[in-house]
Amino acid sequence: MSEYRLAFERPIYELEARLEKLERLAQTDPAAREELQQKRKELIDLIVQIYSNLKPWEVVEVARHPDRPKTSDYLQLTFDEFVELHGDKCFGDDRAIRTGWAKLDTFKVMVIGHEKGKNTKERLACNYGCAHPEGYRKAMHKMKLAAKFRLPIVCLIDTPGAYPGIGAEERGQAQVIAESMFLMSKLPTPIVCVVIGEGGSGGALAIGVGDRVAMLEHAYYSVISPEGCAGILWKDRQYKEEAARALKMTSKDLIQLGLIDDVIPEPLGGAHRDPFQMASRLKLYLRNTLKELTAIPIPELLEARYQKFRRMGVYLEGGEAVGMAAQAAASSSPGYSPAQHIADEGAAPNA
Repeated sequence: MSEYRLAFERPIYELEARLEKLERLAQTDPAAREELQQKRKELIDLIVQIYSNLKPWEVVEVARHPDRPKTSDYLQLTFDEFVELHGDKCFGDDRAIRTGWAKLDTFKVMVIGHEKGKNTKERLACNYGCAHPEGYRKAMHKMKLAAKFRLPIVCLIDTPGAYPGIGAEERGQAQVIAESMFLMSKLPTPIVCVVIGEGGSGGALAIGVGDRVAMLEHAYYSVISPEGCAGILWKDRQYKEEAARALKMTSKDLIQLGLIDDVIPEPLGGAHRDPFQMASRLKLYLRNTLKELTAIPIPELLEARYQKFRRMGVYLEGGEAVGMAAQAAASSSPGYSPAQHIADEGAAPNA
């Protein structure tokens, strides 16, 4: 574990430091043992209190934590076997996208996921999880391979966005993202997508069209990063917290809006504090979801996938809220207007 610290976690680390001292004293001091038990309970209560009331920007900070489990971690901890497949048969092999065959209990699956890297060398090689067109072409080629053998696909999303460089644009970045989304919309095999960290822009959407789309509790999924949104709307990145709030990018917002199907709870204090438990929870979710989806005939699965994305979102038509999430939002909170999801909760700052 690194020494990386989030600002809002400062009270937690202060209490943990106190616990370390008490553990040393407790070996010889009975009073210290009693205080140690009390402080342990206080620590749990403190973590629950802080992580139950995270602001949207704080969720972004947790999603970007350097110690947060990456795709490579889940490949080791969640899946029983993994045989990696490389290359797009066109230009090259993009390390920001990892693909390969894997086993999950009794299921054989194709895993496709963004990889950010764990140290500076790996992060540079992976472009910090920002894939080039060849990465998404590799993903599409492996998706077709999975469909050929009638095996489910599992997509692990963790990217700030697709790589925005000139070379990527010259090789058709926007086109390949659109092609990937179109392919996934009609691929005749079950698809499960999980946002495990950052779900940024078209880079996330490119492998985010599935029969089930889930998020980890403290991940985010958004059309743009908060910094990018603040730079466009208010010409200043310092308004990133206001942008994060306005974007409705957290799992709590997106499940209410009907843009995702499930939220996978994280361990106490976030996935970075207990990667093993997080991997176990992800494995349980994938196993149950694959069991459900593989029992559905392919024609019904494709029709349900199509209707799912056609109904998605909330919008106003003739002054009336329309969309799949409108009815759910209205029924979950008496007197609540779904139009409130469309308007920004906070007033725009005077930039």
